[in-house]
Amino acid sequence: MLQGSSLACVRGDRRLFKDVNFSLEAGGLMQVRGPNGSGKTSLLRMLCGLSNPALGEISWCGTSIRALGGDYFATMTYMGHLSGTKDDLTVVENLCISSALAGIEVSESQAYEALKHMGLGGRETLPVKVLSQGQRRRVALARLLVCQTKLWILDEPLAALDVSAVKLMQCLLEKHLEQGGMVVMTTHQEIDITAASIIQLQLA
Repeated sequence: MLQGSSLACVRGDRRLFKDVNFSLEAGGLMQVRGPNGSGKTSLLRMLCGLSNPALGEISWCGTSIRALGGDYFATMTYMGHLSGTKDDLTVVENLCISSALAGIEVSESQAYEALKHMGLGGRETLPVKVLSQGQRRRVALARLLVCQTKLWILDEPLAALDVSAVKLMQCLLEKHLEQGGMVVMTTHQEIDITAASIIQLQLA
């Protein structure tokens, strides 16, 4: 279970949100919504342990994520709203290296299979700098196929994706949830996802 209790976020002299509470169970999806500047990305960074809330506590299975440290990070995959790909590396190198940095060893055959699934078959050895923004996003999202973590925290995962890629992501997210995974995501695009439970968390 991922739980947030009385969370508050302050940036400079401005409070972005306060009294945010949620409880997300296995198989559950939480969509974080709100206007630009409401603190959506800030909340996701807190859930990843990249920043601390001004007030409140985030816990995983009843224990503070700050106390769990690496044990928590091993269960979680975070993807920011930027693709984070390296222009001079090939598509397959990007996937293998980004996975390795997250502590996940991916064989070349696994990487090729994941990239093919994401609609990048035949482009594996191209440098990322020749790809479109949507294709770069697919390269980044391919990591979800090989990460084997329970909790996915995704900031605008549908950004720059075309209709077919959005459908692909819908299927990928639903499969993860069906297997008992958990997803926290922000998105400005509508996506119809079937889940055991769906939480709509609105930030002012």
